[in-house]
Amino acid sequence: MDQSTHKSRLSKWLIILILTFGGFFMILPFIWMILSSVKTDAEILQIPPTIWPRGFTWDSFVKLFTEMNFAVYLKNTLIIVVFSFLGLFLNAMAGYGFAKFKFKGKNKLFYLVLATMMIPGQVTMIPVYLLLNAVGLTNTMTGIVLPGLVGAFGIFLFRQFMSTISNDLIEAARLDGASEFYIFWRIILPISRPVLAVQGILTFIGAWNSFIWPLIIANDEKFYTLSVGLQLLKGQYGSNYALQMAGSTFMVIPIIIIFMIFQKYILKGFNVSGMK
Repeated sequence: MDQSTHKSRLSKWLIILILTFGGFFMILPFIWMILSSVKTDAEILQIPPTIWPRGFTWDSFVKLFTEMNFAVYLKNTLIIVVFSFLGLFLNAMAGYGFAKFKFKGKNKLFYLVLATMMIPGQVTMIPVYLLLNAVGLTNTMTGIVLPGLVGAFGIFLFRQFMSTISNDLIEAARLDGASEFYIFWRIILPISRPVLAVQGILTFIGAWNSFIWPLIIANDEKFYTLSVGLQLLKGQYGSNYALQMAGSTFMVIPIIIIFMIFQKYILKGFNVSGMK
């Protein structure tokens, strides 16, 4: 083994060691949060602190659903997630239209859609709120889910990916008598599984963490989401750290699980999304 090969291996192991060390410190707060959620409040506050719980207790999780309305918050969050996935298919339809159909003003309309990505969401909140208030949709679940059904980034991502699909395949299906909806549902969507997976993950994370818009549009606690409920938990039980850790764990764990299962599709989806 020559000296250059030895140095290459040594540098490789050094990089792995540094990344492992850094990764451990990055996930340490999450480990502390998860383990603290099954501790008693007294054990969390004791000095010196303990990493591993002396006795596992699920009382904090039980209190989330008995002393607070976390069951209602969970139901509202799941409703937003379901309708967000409906919006995912609307984005796919729009992307397919921009990619494979020719109509007057298509490029100008697409550039207009892209231009909306440059506008911060905080700028459009007031106009959207005023529009929904004018039609009586404030303080309703419809008003919460409606603005999030479509998004410029999703349309852009689907359009870029579907532009790479062969036109000959679509024309062959049309010659065989397939309807446009059949082509989209049975041909385009199966081919678009990588970008669907990416958008599905991003859609789930965005819907699960929805906070600002539900807080603005809803005045009644029965329409609050888990993120809003977690903020209420911080205000009402600021001294109960075990309960706060349980609420945070309940919010974070589903996202971590979803991400760990589908993380391979993220880079794959972006690589094949036609960003060229």
